[in-house]
Amino acid sequence: MALDKKIAFLGGGNMAEALIKGILAAGAARTGQMSVTDISTDRLEYLKKTYGIIVQKSNKEAVSGADVVLLCVKPQVIAKVLEEIAPAADSGKLVISIAAGITLARIEQALTANPRVVRVMPNTPALVLAGAAALAGGKHATGDDLAVAQSIFNSVGRAVVVEEKLMDAVTGLSGSGPAYVFMIIDALSDAGVKAGLPRQLALELAAQTVYGSAKMVLETGEHPGKLRDMVTSPGGTTIEGLHALEKGKLRATLMNAVEAATARSKELGK
Repeated sequence: MALDKKIAFLGGGNMAEALIKGILAAGAARTGQMSVTDISTDRLEYLKKTYGIIVQKSNKEAVSGADVVLLCVKPQVIAKVLEEIAPAADSGKLVISIAAGITLARIEQALTANPRVVRVMPNTPALVLAGAAALAGGKHATGDDLAVAQSIFNSVGRAVVVEEKLMDAVTGLSGSGPAYVFMIIDALSDAGVKAGLPRQLALELAAQTVYGSAKMVLETGEHPGKLRDMVTSPGGTTIEGLHALEKGKLRATLMNAVEAATARSKELGK
C-alpha cells in the first residue's frame, strides 16, 4: 500500500530506523516524504546519510509539515514531547505512538486539538523486518487511519488490530516473547554442545530450527499440534524429547511467563 502522505518520526532510535528502512523497502513512501527528529545531531546525520530522508531539530515543525506523526520516543519523555507538539497536532493529523504503556486516553488528553490517535505495540524483530505488532485506534481514529498504521507496521513484519484492553496481553506475548524465544534458542544450543556439536554449529542449527518452525506455522496455516505430529513417529526420537519437555512442564512455564509479563504490563500502565 503506497502512502501518499508526509510522515514525521519523532525520535530516531532503532525502531524508527527499522520503520524507515521497511517503508522504503516496501515502496510505501519515498525519502522526500519522510522526516525525523532526534536530540542527537550525530544520529540525524547518520539517518540522513543512510536513508536520504529529511532531518529536523524541531518536533513542532516536523509535526506541522506532516500528515502522519510517529511517536518513537521513550515513555519517560512522552509527556514533554506531547506538550511540545500539541499546538501543531490537530484533527488533520494521524498520530501513531509506540511508547510502551502510554494509553490512548493519555495521549488524547494531552493533544487537545483532537488528532486521530493509534497506539501500537511492536517488538524487536521489527529491526530485521520480521516484527509482530498490535494496533488499537483512539476515539477519533477512522478505519482508514488503522489501515495506514497497519500498512506502516506490515512493512517491518505483521500487524494486527486489537482492542486497547488487549494491549497488556500483547505485551506479555509478542512484546516480551522474543526474550523467551532467545532463551529457548540458547538452551537448544547448549544441548547441542552437550551432545557433542561445536558451539557455532549448534547455535546456527538451533536458530534455523526455530525460524523454520515458525515459518511453517505462518505459511501453512496449520495448527502447531498437527505440525508437531508430522515430526513425531511412534516410538521414535521426537516423542522421547517431547516426553522430557512435558515432564519439565515447558508448556506451563511458557504460559506462566506470558501471564506474569501481562500482569507486570498492567502494573506499569497504572
